[in-house]
Amino acid sequence: MSTTEQRVAVVTGAARGIGAATAVRLAAEGRAVAVIDLDEAACKDTVEKITAAGGRALAVGADVSDEAQVEAAIARVVEELGAPTILVNNAGVLRDNLLFKMSVSDWDTVMNVHLRGAFLMSKAVQKHMVDAGFGRIVNLSSSSALGNRGQVNYSAAKAGLQGFTKTLAKELGKFGITANAVAPGFIATEMTKATAERVGMGFEDFKAAAATQIPVARVGEPDDIANAIAFFTGEAAGFVSGQVLYVAGGPLD
Repeated sequence: MSTTEQRVAVVTGAARGIGAATAVRLAAEGRAVAVIDLDEAACKDTVEKITAAGGRALAVGADVSDEAQVEAAIARVVEELGAPTILVNNAGVLRDNLLFKMSVSDWDTVMNVHLRGAFLMSKAVQKHMVDAGFGRIVNLSSSSALGNRGQVNYSAAKAGLQGFTKTLAKELGKFGITANAVAPGFIATEMTKATAERVGMGFEDFKAAAATQIPVARVGEPDDIANAIAFFTGEAAGFVSGQVLYVAGGPLD
Protein backbone atom coordinates (compact mmCIF):
# COMPACT_ATOMS: atom_id res chain seq x y z
CA MET A 1 0.00 0.00 0.00
CA SER A 2 1.25 3.46 -0.84
CA THR A 3 1.46 5.87 2.08
CA THR A 4 -0.62 8.27 -0.02
CA GLU A 5 -3.62 5.94 0.18
CA GLN A 6 -6.08 6.45 2.98
CA ARG A 7 -5.52 4.04 5.85
CA VAL A 8 -8.59 2.29 7.21
CA ALA A 9 -8.93 2.12 10.99
CA VAL A 10 -11.22 -0.04 13.10
CA VAL A 11 -12.14 1.18 16.57
CA THR A 12 -14.22 -1.03 18.85
CA GLY A 13 -16.44 0.29 21.61
CA ALA A 14 -16.56 3.53 19.62
CA ALA A 15 -20.11 4.70 20.28
CA ARG A 16 -19.02 6.86 23.22
CA GLY A 17 -16.23 7.76 25.59
CA ILE A 18 -12.64 6.88 24.74
CA GLY A 19 -13.65 4.91 21.66
CA ALA A 20 -15.67 7.77 20.18
CA ALA A 21 -12.90 10.29 20.89
CA THR A 22 -10.38 7.95 19.27
CA ALA A 23 -12.49 7.42 16.16
CA VAL A 24 -12.89 11.18 15.73
CA ARG A 25 -9.18 11.79 16.29
CA LEU A 26 -8.09 9.12 13.81
CA ALA A 27 -10.49 10.55 11.23
CA ALA A 28 -8.89 13.96 11.81
CA GLU A 29 -5.55 12.26 11.08
CA GLY A 30 -6.91 11.31 7.66
CA ARG A 31 -8.08 7.77 8.38
CA ALA A 32 -11.31 6.20 7.21
CA VAL A 33 -12.84 4.81 10.39
CA ALA A 34 -15.08 1.84 11.10
CA VAL A 35 -17.00 2.69 14.26
CA ILE A 36 -17.85 -0.63 15.92
CA ASP A 37 -20.08 -1.12 18.91
CA LEU A 38 -22.63 -3.63 20.17
CA ASP A 39 -25.51 -1.48 18.90
CA GLU A 40 -24.99 -0.06 15.41
CA ALA A 41 -27.53 2.71 16.02
CA ALA A 42 -25.49 3.90 19.01
CA CYS A 43 -22.59 4.64 16.63
CA LYS A 44 -24.61 7.28 14.77
CA ASP A 45 -23.34 10.30 16.71
CA THR A 46 -19.69 9.32 16.26
CA VAL A 47 -20.14 8.70 12.54
CA GLU A 48 -22.01 11.97 12.05
CA LYS A 49 -19.28 13.91 13.85
CA ILE A 50 -16.67 12.42 11.53
CA THR A 51 -18.63 12.92 8.32
CA ALA A 52 -19.62 16.47 9.28
CA ALA A 53 -15.91 17.28 9.41
CA GLY A 54 -15.41 15.81 5.95
CA GLY A 55 -14.20 12.36 6.96
CA ARG A 56 -15.26 8.85 6.01
CA ALA A 57 -16.84 6.59 8.62
CA LEU A 58 -18.96 3.48 8.82
CA ALA A 59 -21.13 2.33 11.72
CA VAL A 60 -20.99 -1.40 12.38
CA GLY A 61 -22.86 -3.34 15.03
CA ALA A 62 -21.02 -6.35 16.42
CA ASP A 63 -20.38 -8.27 19.61
CA VAL A 64 -16.59 -8.48 19.65
CA SER A 65 -16.72 -11.67 21.70
CA ASP A 66 -18.67 -13.48 18.95
CA GLU A 67 -16.44 -14.95 16.24
CA ALA A 68 -19.05 -14.95 13.49
CA GLN A 69 -20.06 -11.36 14.19
CA VAL A 70 -16.44 -10.21 14.18
CA GLU A 71 -15.74 -11.91 10.86
CA ALA A 72 -18.90 -10.42 9.35
CA ALA A 73 -18.01 -6.96 10.68
CA ILE A 74 -14.51 -7.00 9.19
CA ALA A 75 -15.83 -8.33 5.87
CA ARG A 76 -18.21 -5.38 5.76
CA VAL A 77 -15.42 -2.93 6.58
CA VAL A 78 -13.30 -4.34 3.75
CA GLU A 79 -16.19 -4.05 1.31
CA GLU A 80 -17.34 -0.54 2.26
CA LEU A 81 -14.18 1.24 3.43
CA GLY A 82 -11.25 -0.94 2.35
CA ALA A 83 -8.84 -3.34 4.03
CA PRO A 84 -8.13 -2.21 7.61
CA THR A 85 -4.54 -1.69 8.72
CA ILE A 86 -5.21 0.06 12.03
CA LEU A 87 -7.03 -1.60 14.92
CA VAL A 88 -7.90 -0.13 18.29
CA ASN A 89 -9.27 -2.74 20.70
CA ASN A 90 -11.19 -0.48 23.05
CA ALA A 91 -14.45 -2.36 23.69
CA GLY A 92 -14.93 -3.05 27.37
CA VAL A 93 -17.42 -3.63 30.16
CA LEU A 94 -17.43 -3.48 33.93
CA ARG A 95 -18.88 -6.08 36.27
CA ASP A 96 -17.28 -4.88 39.49
CA ASN A 97 -17.61 -6.74 42.75
CA LEU A 98 -15.55 -8.22 45.53
CA LEU A 99 -14.30 -11.73 44.86
CA PHE A 100 -16.70 -13.49 47.21
CA LYS A 101 -19.67 -11.68 45.63
CA MET A 102 -18.58 -12.00 42.00
CA SER A 103 -20.55 -14.41 39.85
CA VAL A 104 -19.01 -16.68 37.26
CA SER A 105 -21.09 -14.81 34.68
CA ASP A 106 -19.54 -11.49 35.74
CA TRP A 107 -16.07 -12.99 35.40
CA ASP A 108 -16.78 -14.55 32.00
CA THR A 109 -18.44 -11.44 30.56
CA VAL A 110 -15.45 -9.24 31.33
CA MET A 111 -12.94 -11.80 30.06
CA ASN A 112 -14.94 -12.41 26.88
CA VAL A 113 -15.29 -8.76 25.89
CA HIS A 114 -11.77 -7.62 26.78
CA LEU A 115 -9.57 -10.62 26.04
CA ARG A 116 -11.56 -12.81 23.66
CA GLY A 117 -12.73 -9.67 21.84
CA ALA A 118 -9.20 -8.35 21.37
CA PHE A 119 -8.06 -11.80 20.20
CA LEU A 120 -10.86 -12.21 17.66
CA MET A 121 -10.53 -8.68 16.29
CA SER A 122 -6.74 -8.90 16.01
CA LYS A 123 -6.92 -12.28 14.29
CA ALA A 124 -9.51 -11.01 11.80
CA VAL A 125 -7.59 -7.84 10.93
CA GLN A 126 -3.97 -9.01 10.98
CA LYS A 127 -4.19 -10.79 7.62
CA HIS A 128 -5.03 -7.48 5.94
CA MET A 129 -2.10 -5.86 7.73
CA VAL A 130 0.26 -8.63 6.60
CA ASP A 131 -0.91 -8.22 3.00
CA ALA A 132 -0.31 -4.47 3.22
CA GLY A 133 3.07 -4.80 4.93
CA PHE A 134 1.83 -2.28 7.47
CA GLY A 135 -0.24 -2.50 10.63
CA ARG A 136 -0.92 -0.76 13.90
CA ILE A 137 -2.68 -2.50 16.79
CA VAL A 138 -3.44 -0.62 19.99
CA ASN A 139 -5.03 -2.40 22.93
CA LEU A 140 -6.68 -0.53 25.78
CA SER A 141 -5.33 -1.69 29.10
CA SER A 142 -5.84 0.24 32.35
CA SER A 143 -4.12 1.35 35.51
CA SER A 144 -6.33 -1.31 37.10
CA ALA A 145 -3.95 -3.86 35.56
CA LEU A 146 -1.79 -3.13 38.61
CA GLY A 147 -4.63 -4.30 40.87
CA ASN A 148 -7.77 -2.57 42.09
CA ARG A 149 -10.12 -3.60 44.87
CA GLY A 150 -13.47 -4.82 43.57
CA GLN A 151 -12.15 -5.40 40.06
CA VAL A 152 -10.52 -8.81 40.11
CA ASN A 153 -12.05 -9.64 36.71
CA TYR A 154 -11.31 -6.28 35.08
CA SER A 155 -7.79 -6.08 36.54
CA ALA A 156 -6.96 -9.59 35.33
CA ALA A 157 -8.32 -8.84 31.85
CA LYS A 158 -6.41 -5.57 31.56
CA ALA A 159 -3.18 -7.19 32.77
CA GLY A 160 -3.77 -9.99 30.27
CA LEU A 161 -4.03 -7.46 27.46
CA GLN A 162 -0.54 -6.26 28.26
CA GLY A 163 0.89 -9.75 27.77
CA PHE A 164 -1.25 -10.14 24.66
CA THR A 165 0.18 -6.89 23.29
CA LYS A 166 3.80 -7.83 23.87
CA THR A 167 3.29 -11.21 22.23
CA LEU A 168 1.63 -9.68 19.17
CA ALA A 169 4.58 -7.30 18.87
CA LYS A 170 6.99 -10.26 18.76
CA GLU A 171 4.92 -12.31 16.32
CA LEU A 172 3.88 -9.60 13.89
CA GLY A 173 6.81 -7.20 13.85
CA LYS A 174 8.48 -8.79 10.82
CA PHE A 175 5.39 -7.98 8.77
CA GLY A 176 5.58 -4.25 9.48
CA ILE A 177 2.97 -4.48 12.22
CA THR A 178 3.37 -2.86 15.63
CA ALA A 179 1.33 -3.62 18.74
CA ASN A 180 1.17 -1.33 21.76
CA ALA A 181 -1.11 -0.77 24.73
CA VAL A 182 -2.45 2.39 26.31
CA ALA A 183 -3.35 2.12 29.99
CA PRO A 184 -5.58 4.97 31.11
CA GLY A 185 -5.82 6.18 34.68
CA PHE A 186 -8.99 7.96 35.82
CA ILE A 187 -10.85 9.14 32.72
CA ALA A 188 -14.21 10.92 32.92
CA THR A 189 -16.51 8.59 30.97
CA GLU A 190 -19.85 6.86 31.38
CA MET A 191 -17.93 3.90 32.80
CA THR A 192 -16.38 5.92 35.64
CA LYS A 193 -19.73 7.61 36.19
CA ALA A 194 -21.23 4.16 36.73
CA THR A 195 -18.48 3.42 39.26
CA ALA A 196 -19.37 6.60 41.14
CA GLU A 197 -22.99 5.50 41.27
CA ARG A 198 -21.94 2.07 42.51
CA VAL A 199 -20.07 3.55 45.46
CA GLY A 200 -22.84 6.06 46.19
CA MET A 201 -21.07 9.30 45.19
CA GLY A 202 -22.10 12.12 42.87
CA PHE A 203 -19.95 12.12 39.75
CA GLU A 204 -18.56 15.63 40.28
CA ASP A 205 -17.55 14.78 43.84
CA PHE A 206 -16.08 11.50 42.62
CA LYS A 207 -13.97 13.30 40.02
CA ALA A 208 -12.86 15.94 42.49
CA ALA A 209 -11.76 13.30 44.97
CA ALA A 210 -9.84 11.43 42.27
CA ALA A 211 -8.11 14.62 41.13
CA THR A 212 -6.56 15.10 44.56
CA GLN A 213 -4.60 11.88 44.03
CA ILE A 214 -3.34 12.78 40.54
CA PRO A 215 -0.11 14.79 40.17
CA VAL A 216 -1.47 17.02 37.38
CA ALA A 217 -4.45 17.78 39.67
CA ARG A 218 -7.20 16.84 37.25
CA VAL A 219 -8.89 13.74 35.94
CA GLY A 220 -8.34 12.65 32.36
CA GLU A 221 -10.65 13.20 29.41
CA PRO A 222 -11.24 10.81 26.49
CA ASP A 223 -9.19 13.08 24.23
CA ASP A 224 -6.15 12.52 26.45
CA ILE A 225 -6.26 8.83 25.55
CA ALA A 226 -7.11 9.46 21.91
CA ASN A 227 -3.96 11.58 21.62
CA ALA A 228 -1.78 8.71 22.80
CA ILE A 229 -3.51 6.23 20.50
CA ALA A 230 -3.06 8.58 17.56
CA PHE A 231 0.71 8.52 18.14
CA PHE A 232 0.89 4.72 18.26
CA THR A 233 -1.15 4.39 15.06
CA GLY A 234 0.88 6.92 13.10
CA GLU A 235 3.31 6.34 10.28
CA ALA A 236 6.16 7.70 12.42
CA ALA A 237 5.71 5.14 15.21
CA GLY A 238 7.06 2.16 13.30
CA PHE A 239 9.96 1.57 15.72
CA VAL A 240 7.75 1.62 18.82
CA SER A 241 6.22 -1.75 19.58
CA GLY A 242 5.36 -3.94 22.53
CA GLN A 243 5.07 -0.94 24.84
CA VAL A 244 2.54 -0.14 27.56
CA LEU A 245 1.95 3.58 28.03
CA TYR A 246 0.22 4.64 31.24
CA VAL A 247 -1.73 7.82 30.58
CA ALA A 248 -2.68 8.68 34.12
CA GLY A 249 -1.57 12.22 34.90
CA GLY A 250 1.54 11.06 36.73
CA PRO A 251 3.50 8.00 37.75
CA LEU A 252 1.73 5.05 39.33
CA ASP A 253 3.10 3.30 42.41
